[in-house]
Amino acid sequence: MANLRRINQEDLRNHNLSVTLDTLLRAQKPMSRADLAKETGLTKATLSLLASMLIESGVVQEGEPVVSATYGRPSTPLEIRGGSIAGIGLQINTDGYGCLALDLNGDTLGREWVSEDMTGTDPYEIFAKLDAMTFPLESRLKRRGCKVVGAGLALPGIVTDDMWLLVARNLGWENVNLTRFNVVRRLDVVAGNEAKMAAIAQIPGYATERAPFLNVVDRTDSFIYLSTDIGIGGAVVRDGEVVMGSHGFAGEIGHLSVAMDGPLCSCGRHGCLEAFAGRRALVEAAGIAEDGDATSSEAIDMFLQRWRAGDSDVAKVVDQAADALVSAIASAVNLVDVDTVLLGGLWTHFGDELATVLEGRLRSEILGYPNVKIRVFVPPVASPARRWRCIPRYMARPKWACDGSSRTRWGTWGRSSAGRCCLLLAGAWYGCMARVPALAGSCYTLASWLFCAANVGP
Repeated sequence: MANLRRINQEDLRNHNLSVTLDTLLRAQKPMSRADLAKETGLTKATLSLLASMLIESGVVQEGEPVVSATYGRPSTPLEIRGGSIAGIGLQINTDGYGCLALDLNGDTLGREWVSEDMTGTDPYEIFAKLDAMTFPLESRLKRRGCKVVGAGLALPGIVTDDMWLLVARNLGWENVNLTRFNVVRRLDVVAGNEAKMAAIAQIPGYATERAPFLNVVDRTDSFIYLSTDIGIGGAVVRDGEVVMGSHGFAGEIGHLSVAMDGPLCSCGRHGCLEAFAGRRALVEAAGIAEDGDATSSEAIDMFLQRWRAGDSDVAKVVDQAADALVSAIASAVNLVDVDTVLLGGLWTHFGDELATVLEGRLRSEILGYPNVKIRVFVPPVASPARRWRCIPRYMARPKWACDGSSRTRWGTWGRSSAGRCCLLLAGAWYGCMARVPALAGSCYTLASWLFCAANVGP
């Protein structure tokens, strides 16, 4: 049993601030001090002190007094104040790199993205470009009087707690000390695996309403998330929180072996799921392209076009990949004991039909069936970070949107933009929450709200 750490008055205050902010952010409407005291269990005197601190620091503001009864004084609601505190999300993926700034109220304050084939690139060169891209964004935020309190970085590889990228095979990067880069040091970035950040976005959000069809799991559900691009990443979510593991790379389902004598994987093992169902593997098996050309957007476009046209060779490849998915998912489900699987990335293009097929094949593979029933979903929030198709997703307005806000008009983005911003936004919140004790309680569960914020129309 780990030693219990003694806490002081400051620790207790930070915890109470976190509880208060968490309650405000997931509330369906602005709450008064009395409402907050009732919801959190804190005394009215404590809430009054905490509210004063949050107002003075520019985190919240008082709204117009509301008369809720024919007697008594009007109550003054507290609202999250936008434009004063921001987090910055950074992402490097196989198809490019970018940054995004998000304030506490959910408004996107700026974003940049460069599309580029990242295979075999020099990490020093890419981080230098990311630094040059981010610096003007920081300057704009500073001129607006907005304080950057944290930053997160999403990477397609294994990232440790001490900020080492152990390996990102599809970038060709290994043993990269992330703290050596200026942008990481300057922003005090917290880095994480992109699949885990994508899994965060599946958890229903707090501070915004999403259309019912967007939520396929509840806030405290447990599930496995599978993300497919060139490689296959994954995450295990237990009771609404992402399981990180002892070294930060739990859930790497793409490197479960599904055939001992299968094709050689980039990790050096034979028969990994990624070697059957990753994007490169699918394109090569269908004979469309090989080696570096197999990772191009043109190659996967051709693969999908041929699949939609009923090409028998492509259909055979997809069926074989589905068998590999069933084998890997069954092993993972039986190991961690969850009954829900969410598919993201490339496999979302095959729609609910694929989910139904996988669900049917998985039944006989799951321990405890038929008492334990497996569910497989292709959720609308799961989106590949590639420019393949433009599929509209309609989002509800945030609870506190008001005229003139950058969030008053919801637009529709293609799956590529939405998936990318999902990770950038999760990164912004991840870094922000990790660096500010008073905000720490809201780290993971707000990320799906941020996905909705990414779909702001011009």
